[in-house]
Amino acid sequence: MKNQISYFPNDRLPDAKFSVLIPTWNNLPHLRLIIESIRKNSRFKHQILIHVNQGSDGTLEWVKEQKLGFTYSEENVGVCYAFNAVASLANAGYLLLVDDDNYLLPDWDFYLWEEVEQIGHSNFCISGTKIEPRKTFNPCVIAPKYFGSDPKNFQERDLLDQYQSFDFADWNGSSWYPLLVHKSSWDLVGGLSTEFSPGMYSDPDFMMKLWQAGVRYFKGVSKSRSYHFISKSVKRVKKNNGRKQFLKKWGISNSTFRTEYLRMGSVFNGSLNEPEDGVKLKIKNLKDRMKLILSV
Repeated sequence: MKNQISYFPNDRLPDAKFSVLIPTWNNLPHLRLIIESIRKNSRFKHQILIHVNQGSDGTLEWVKEQKLGFTYSEENVGVCYAFNAVASLANAGYLLLVDDDNYLLPDWDFYLWEEVEQIGHSNFCISGTKIEPRKTFNPCVIAPKYFGSDPKNFQERDLLDQYQSFDFADWNGSSWYPLLVHKSSWDLVGGLSTEFSPGMYSDPDFMMKLWQAGVRYFKGVSKSRSYHFISKSVKRVKKNNGRKQFLKKWGISNSTFRTEYLRMGSVFNGSLNEPEDGVKLKIKNLKDRMKLILSV
């Protein structure tokens, strides 16, 4: 079967702080760059684990040469199966989920670990803060800050000189990769939901599962930074209708969950509370019920 997944664990690295999970799909230049950034810009030792989708561009051979733990599928199985598969090889107590088109900046891990120690419990979901070359809908990133669109024109030296100078507050919501959770939380909610394959809206669904499990500490850590190239991998897949799936599964829209529950992108001020049951939420819930009826 072309979508069957094979497993190739590496040394267990008992002193690893995080198990870093990276799915990749014929994106070798980006993969090499992110792994290079982890190796030279990390304060601590981490277990690096890759899921190789297809790997026909030389990725499979390169990952073997690097002696990295990995899982492999002959065809692209999407991020849900990819993250779930490679997470099964993790031995650290904390899982860091990250896309292959990121470059992790110096001490990215130190600031996340500092946050973990300050929290003092495992019921959290925290993200690093991405720097992106262009402005998008996402209020949780530092943009536009152009330092290249791919590894070929990457302006690494300029980025390293400037990345700390961008003023940005810690923010509510987490959800965006790089994303760190305790392995016990991942196991409790069953990782990413494969019904969202190949992956659209699997991340807010994961946040909702954590919310239902009692997690209320969702924080984006400003000092932990990465550069995100905004790769085009997602344009190569036939997308699932994640917006509709989320609505039908949870009875509310992702928009309502993002703005009223996670308060996505607002300034962080501690653990979140249940949303206020006011007029604004009632109107949004009514609209969501109408959407749900019309989606049948």
